[in-house]
Amino acid sequence: MTDLSKRNTLRLAAAAAAGVALTGYGIRPARAADGEPLKAAWIYVGPVGDNGWTFTHDNGRKAVERKFGDRVQTTYVENVPEGPDTERVARDLVSQGYQLIFGTSFGFMEPMLKVAKDHPEVKFEHCTGYKTLPNLRTYEARNYEGAFLAGIIAGMMTQSNQLGLVGTVPIPEVLRNLNSFALGTRVTNPKASTKVIWINSWHNPPKETEAATTLINGGADILFQNTDSPAVLETAESMGKYAFGWNAPQLAYGPKARLASSIIDWSYYYTHAVQEALDGTWATGPNQWWGVKEDTVDLVDVADFVPDEAREKMEEHKAGLRDGSYAIWKGPVQDNTGKEVVADGVVPDDDWLKAINFYVDGVEGKVPGA
Repeated sequence: MTDLSKRNTLRLAAAAAAGVALTGYGIRPARAADGEPLKAAWIYVGPVGDNGWTFTHDNGRKAVERKFGDRVQTTYVENVPEGPDTERVARDLVSQGYQLIFGTSFGFMEPMLKVAKDHPEVKFEHCTGYKTLPNLRTYEARNYEGAFLAGIIAGMMTQSNQLGLVGTVPIPEVLRNLNSFALGTRVTNPKASTKVIWINSWHNPPKETEAATTLINGGADILFQNTDSPAVLETAESMGKYAFGWNAPQLAYGPKARLASSIIDWSYYYTHAVQEALDGTWATGPNQWWGVKEDTVDLVDVADFVPDEAREKMEEHKAGLRDGSYAIWKGPVQDNTGKEVVADGVVPDDDWLKAINFYVDGVEGKVPGA
């Protein structure tokens, strides 16, 4: 066991003994409520102050508190590493009486499965996962729709025809976002090419900055990202290039660089899930996958200097996603070796989208490990 794991274990034990919830920056009491509220908890892989992925999830938790008031009692644990620490945190929350537990990172899947099997009386929800149990269901946002819409603007704005993307971990979720961004660029610029650098971490601002700098030095004049902090946008701002906000608006981190922001609003899903738990209608089942249509994903705050033509093209495709008349992945689609991966006229189903393991035409290189 590492020193960090030992410290976390001791802190969790102390928190459980005190009847409070643990965060990465200390111990905070769970919010008190009259009666017998539903106790709901969130496990975060990063800090709530990342102004990205975890920040948006915590905004969703706060929306639950606002909507339900004393009918719920919420808490969260931030900065939880994927692996054994996830299991320890989940078991601690169960021991405190939490009845609905959300885990918000892909690597939480196996630990949550273990705890859910041992506690069928508790409801668990896992974000971006694919394994379920009678008391564990999965959910995620169609982030790839926001990435696609950003790509439409990037394709028209680039001067070098070279775009860069800072990627986290090359799993289908992230590959889907990368490829959708590249497909979006081709809507407005068939010559656009996207290069990706993988940092193999969800939240690591120094690595994010290094990767962004390398991409810009290699000729990219617009950056996109699938990482959890604003570091990529900050780098673009400091180097006189363009980029996008990701997960949250992030305008303050790149007021001159930011073209728009691909955002997630988790409040719709979290209030929906908590309402089901309160009503007694909560059930596992197919993955809950919400996007533009459900007002969960959007591309917002398009910069004033973006040409009207690019803005209008983006809005046209957004409207198609909202009413279901447009499908991003409708064939023909080729990978970057020229192989047809989606036949002409075919719209792949969600199971296919969840198994993507290739780069589309327009993305340079080869998927690591493929």
